[in-house]
Amino acid sequence: MTPGFHYFLALAAALPLAAAAISDVATRTLPDRAALAVAALGLAARLPEGAASLLWSLAAAAAVFGGCFLLWLRGWLGGGDAKLLPAVALLVPAAAVPALLLAVAMAGGVLAVAYLALPHLLPAALPALPGRGGALAARLRAVEARRLRRGAPLPYGVAIGAGALAATLLASGR
Repeated sequence: MTPGFHYFLALAAALPLAAAAISDVATRTLPDRAALAVAALGLAARLPEGAASLLWSLAAAAAVFGGCFLLWLRGWLGGGDAKLLPAVALLVPAAAVPALLLAVAMAGGVLAVAYLALPHLLPAALPALPGRGGALAARLRAVEARRLRRGAPLPYGVAIGAGALAATLLASGR
């Protein structure tokens, strides 16, 4: 498969992944349609590689789903995250799934550090903007500050999307 196709795939996947990330930040939920769209793009990417590649990718995605299901049962992962992560596993060849999981974990670490620093940085990170932008920034500051005080979960869809895009772009060099 040509590198250009992988870049196109990453660009196409960026849209539902960005929508999922925005939804996760805003509502702490991930829409099922985002996972379905990403899975469809992943399957479309695997089809030209042949039946064997498709079957290996499906097996890898099933293994990821199994792990995510166990994490969800323990309460360590949200249901939307447990559906989105196997979908993004289809975006890369089966052999690249460990790299994908590593990229998602690294993005999750950056997200966690950012959220630990957020109470100290939030007023400076969102300066007063003129007009409606200022009102939106103030609302976002207030909502996230309230969530942080309550100990709300991280919007891990952001990390899944970032890791998936990084892994998809890295896979294009193969």
